[in-house]
Amino acid sequence: MLPSGEDIPSIYNVTMEDSNWIMTSAFIILTMQTGFGMLESGCVSIKNEVNIMMKNIVDIFLGGFTYWLFGYGLSFGYDADLGNQFIGTGQFALDVEPGDPYMGPIFTAFLFQLSFATTATTIVSGAMAERCNFKAYCLFSFFNTIVYCIPAGWVWGDHGFLKSLGMVDIAGSGPVHLVGGVSAFASASMLGPRLGRYMHGIKPLPLGTPVNCCMGLFVLWWGWLAFNSGSTYGVSGAKWQFAAKAAVMTMLSSFGGGFSALIYTLFVNKGFPNIMDLINGVLGSLVAVTAGCFLYQSWVAIFIGCIGGLLSCVSMPLIDMLGIDDPVGATSVHGIAGCWGVLAVGLFAGNPQPMNTTSGRKGLLNGGDWYLLGVQALGCVCLISWSLITTVSLLWMIDKVIAIRMEPHEELLGADFAEHRVLHAGVGVSRAISQLDQCGHKMRSDSIQAIGSNPGHENFLESYIAKRSRRFNVRDNMQVRRKEIDERLKNIRTINQNTQLQDAISYIDMDTQYKSSRKKFTKSVKPAKLAWLN
Repeated sequence: MLPSGEDIPSIYNVTMEDSNWIMTSAFIILTMQTGFGMLESGCVSIKNEVNIMMKNIVDIFLGGFTYWLFGYGLSFGYDADLGNQFIGTGQFALDVEPGDPYMGPIFTAFLFQLSFATTATTIVSGAMAERCNFKAYCLFSFFNTIVYCIPAGWVWGDHGFLKSLGMVDIAGSGPVHLVGGVSAFASASMLGPRLGRYMHGIKPLPLGTPVNCCMGLFVLWWGWLAFNSGSTYGVSGAKWQFAAKAAVMTMLSSFGGGFSALIYTLFVNKGFPNIMDLINGVLGSLVAVTAGCFLYQSWVAIFIGCIGGLLSCVSMPLIDMLGIDDPVGATSVHGIAGCWGVLAVGLFAGNPQPMNTTSGRKGLLNGGDWYLLGVQALGCVCLISWSLITTVSLLWMIDKVIAIRMEPHEELLGADFAEHRVLHAGVGVSRAISQLDQCGHKMRSDSIQAIGSNPGHENFLESYIAKRSRRFNVRDNMQVRRKEIDERLKNIRTINQNTQLQDAISYIDMDTQYKSSRKKFTKSVKPAKLAWLN
């Protein structure tokens, strides 16, 4: 049961118009899963892109189920007898009886927070790409709610100790992105780099599908507007004005991030801009502005975006130098840019009225003192520590049950084929199978059709060709037989002609000899004596 009157949790203090705005924002935020999937699948090799999408799918229904079961309660649950500043209590396996006046606000709040929880989990999947055991990842996705939901309660729950101290994070630079980025760093560290990743230096590997990466960015860019403007948590009163401001500041920050990333990549790559530098620069700026999206002036939002984008680009090769293989740059984009976003509130935040988001405080460089910056820094330390410890512990326990890393031969074949029996044509799987077969790993692909093919059409064509071949064989045999007969007849005619010619030649020779002999004889005998011969 919820308390009555003024003790109602602030998360449920919304009007019907507010609920409509919050639910609409949640629907749009959930479409960001498409953007994450496209971006991550575009970053990995083609033989692993289906595996990435499968992980994003299980993030929604496995992570979503556990968030309903206990995650939401750990973040925002209320129990007067068990209440404390570190963990929520109550509202586990959330349900509300029909007729309850708070049914609408409760379900609205749950849906909105669910969209945030699935985003935090999905951030991690990209860092584990191309070498994580899918079954182990399913377990991780199931329990990863714990990594997100408890620190979210610290920052946003009425019971949270960080909220009590005055920490400000409007839309989740800390609880969503910093927590997700640190979890990605821990996961990539425990898994180790992909086979052969650093054999020839830290140069980035080729993208599987660059166009998918760009399309993923566009989807995320659109979703981020709902992510930030929806976090005003309504449109009643003056909220709608700050929702509009949050959307504009989000776009301005992304402009700054894109600009700084473009300058960086042109300089580093000697005039040839790198796709991922540009994409991660824009994403890093969006992450950075999220914590204080409607607390900034326009130029401040652009500056925060510039720094966020630059930090994302610069930190990626540094992380590779540590031997941490993060295929999509989740550590840089979400972890480092998220930390900067939380600290930026302590430096630049205003206190717009009547929202009073910062409880009367301002950022250090905006006429305030050190308190807000100190609380924001404390929040970063708490979120980083919690995410690092819980992620490492969770993966360590899962590894005792199911190995979290794929076998080397499975990694070489690709997760799509090894775990999902999806065969891509022309990506080296057949070559890997033949080579691994010599090492004792018996893998067969004969019974698996390559994606994009239609086995029914292929079987029909084979049958049709076989029938045509048989028909052509009969006709060809008849033609061969006819040629043989014609050849024999020709030979016979030739023989006959040769025989007749020889007879004629013999006759002519005999006749010539006869006439020659007669001529000689008549010269030697008197004509009168030979008259009787004529």
